Amino acid sequence: MVQVALLVDSITKRFGSVVALDGVSFTVEPGQIFGLLGANGAGKTTSMRIVLDIL
Repeated sequence: MVQVALLVDSITKRFGSVVALDGVSFTVEPGQIFGLLGANGAGKTTSMRIVLDIL
């Protein structure tokens, strides 16, 4: 069985009619180094704000 430090399952976020995130999912295991890569406006900061319960 795999241990999970962080599980994000199908998060979606809209700002009015703009879809910032649509069904984003990922898993981070204990001790694993994890990074988010993407173009400007791809939803990296929005994803982390949701995970950190800021949004």
